[in-house]
Amino acid sequence: MSWIVRGISEDMHRQIVQAVFDEDTMSSTSVGMSDLSDEILLCILRHVPVCDLVKNVANVCHKLHTLCHDKSLLTNVSLSEEYLADDLSVRYVLKQLANHMQSLSLNGCYWLSGSTMELLARCRGVTHLDVTGCRITSLRLSRLLSSLSLLRSLAFDVTPGFNSAQLSSEAVDSLSRLSELRQTLLTPSYGVVPCCAQLRKLMLQFDISDVTREGIGVCCQLMMGQSSVPHYQQLEEFTARLAPGEVNQTLLLLYLAVFSVHVPKRLRVFLVSIPGPNPAHWPAAPSLAQSLGQGGELEALQLPRSWLDSLSLRRALEGNSPKHLSFSRCPALWTQVFQSLLEGGVRDAKQLTSLNLSGINKVLYSECRSVEDQLVPSTMSRLAAGCSNIKHLNLMHTHYHHESSPGQGGETHLCASLAKLAHLRSLTLPACALSDGLNTHQVSLNNTPSPLFLGLKKNPRVGLQNYRPDLESSLSENSTSGLSLLLAGCPFLETLELIGPGFVSALPRLEPCTRASVEPRGMCEWARGVGDAHLAALEALPRLRRLSLVGLPGVLKGTGLVQLTRQCRDLRVLSLANMGSLKTMNYCPALLDSLKQCTQLQELRLEQPYLNANESFFEALSCCSRLQRLCLISRSGTFDPLAVETFMERCSHVIMCHMFMGGTLVACRTLQKVLLNRFSVERSALSVVIYPLQHEDLTSVIRDIPLTLLDRITLFQSHVAQPPHLSPL
Repeated sequence: MSWIVRGISEDMHRQIVQAVFDEDTMSSTSVGMSDLSDEILLCILRHVPVCDLVKNVANVCHKLHTLCHDKSLLTNVSLSEEYLADDLSVRYVLKQLANHMQSLSLNGCYWLSGSTMELLARCRGVTHLDVTGCRITSLRLSRLLSSLSLLRSLAFDVTPGFNSAQLSSEAVDSLSRLSELRQTLLTPSYGVVPCCAQLRKLMLQFDISDVTREGIGVCCQLMMGQSSVPHYQQLEEFTARLAPGEVNQTLLLLYLAVFSVHVPKRLRVFLVSIPGPNPAHWPAAPSLAQSLGQGGELEALQLPRSWLDSLSLRRALEGNSPKHLSFSRCPALWTQVFQSLLEGGVRDAKQLTSLNLSGINKVLYSECRSVEDQLVPSTMSRLAAGCSNIKHLNLMHTHYHHESSPGQGGETHLCASLAKLAHLRSLTLPACALSDGLNTHQVSLNNTPSPLFLGLKKNPRVGLQNYRPDLESSLSENSTSGLSLLLAGCPFLETLELIGPGFVSALPRLEPCTRASVEPRGMCEWARGVGDAHLAALEALPRLRRLSLVGLPGVLKGTGLVQLTRQCRDLRVLSLANMGSLKTMNYCPALLDSLKQCTQLQELRLEQPYLNANESFFEALSCCSRLQRLCLISRSGTFDPLAVETFMERCSHVIMCHMFMGGTLVACRTLQKVLLNRFSVERSALSVVIYPLQHEDLTSVIRDIPLTLLDRITLFQSHVAQPPHLSPL
């Protein structure tokens, strides 16, 4: 990692010299890093990875050695996503900083060995510990907890074989003092919750498969005999995120059983995310909602759509000032949500900073939607005025069909209403919300009579129009007027997701539950009108860091993508899926030109049925020198093994290479073995999965991927308007 320090030092020195040198008043005076104040140097050192800070920077000189051991740098240490930190580096850091750290996060450090985890017992002053994704067994956890008597916050995985009976009495004592716990459940269990009598914050993630690798069904019946059922007397925050599966829902209801008898008086955050259209019913939900409303301190609320009715929602929000609300896939609550937010149903709507209205449309599949079934500009304008401090807004799976005539209130476009949200930082929109109206050229193509009536004349294919530059230029000025209003009003957007109708990722993990709630591709005429001109307009977002473009059939050649990446030079995460025609990949040349400009890119997720990952593709991808994570999904795609190997050699920071494509199982396994044998020694965190997308064993292969990588890369799901501890499914 020493190159990071040298780069920072050289760059800072060069900038400082340029800033202070003045030919009129100074002859040859320059200022180096050693001349900066301690305060400035500490600000710089905060951006240096802790391993490099302790191993390299501290040895440069006496002054830096002193600063590198400053309390402000070493009190809260995070090694999460420090993929170059191998076991030796982490052990060195733990030994050096054992008496300095109060908070330590190893979240997602799946590559660290069990012996390295044992050294955590030396950090006796730690009060907050996160080892999610690490190799923690019951006995290892017992030894850690016995040594960490000051621990108040713990995050870990409950893996198969976990047995709370193996915890020592000292470990149980430490757990009894915890105020915050996050458990990732990979097997049916209460984990350590029954031992935590003073919990104020409980965060659960359920990721248990309904069937074992041997094909045996998993059940929760063994849990019913446990007598130490948690009671949550002091609980203030409860969050639960579920992966698909009946076992996960059954287990959640067991955790919630106590709420049916007693709702904690201080409860102010209740977030439950269950994927799929038919979540398990929980009869106690209305009484919970009423209790939340009576407290007057509600901060965040998210419930499955079958758990709430309009009356319960009104009672829950009345008299409160929530900061986060999620009504994903809750069409029955459409009217009550806006009444509560706009007509005095909450005490102070300006406290709201995060709002998820994904899929709140009443009618999901019908093309004959009335105005009430769509986003209304006047309503959204009132929302922007009443909830003016919203920073994160999710409108995925909704619809807005703009007409040429102004709507109510004088608004001419939905984007004009959203432009009033000046504090917006992340936004998810349906593709049709950007359209300025139906494209008459597209409509004429879609309405062309059948070839049965035209003899041998070939009918143009939907979504694959003949590219005409003159036509595109003539439409660009008018077709993006609504989008231009949005970009002008929200220039500080850092995350933008444009989701077209009908997209379902080809990966099987979420396919059954998402397919049931997504309308067919091509259903929305307005979405087809969003194309290259709209992508080009996004160049007006210089602070854009994360961009997702999913299910946009109107993209022809991808020229807008080139223009976008030319201006948004600080793009870190790029997700592209099913753009243009699904029968061919017309925008491939533009994609290659775009990748050459993404010098700051760290993540790339690309899903297209006919992706040709050849030498040209990986040569362009090699220009992304800071790339760390790559995921390619292509049902009928091809790849060049030699090109993949050359790319991995050039991009030394890539630690995740996941390719689910076409090809034989032998070819995929051969390439996977070559990459692991060649690069795993120097890249401890390396995760390589190359597998045929249509193979029958794909589900079990996906199950072996570290959860921290699976959630971030292989699932094209919206992450907007979700609290940090509750990623969506």
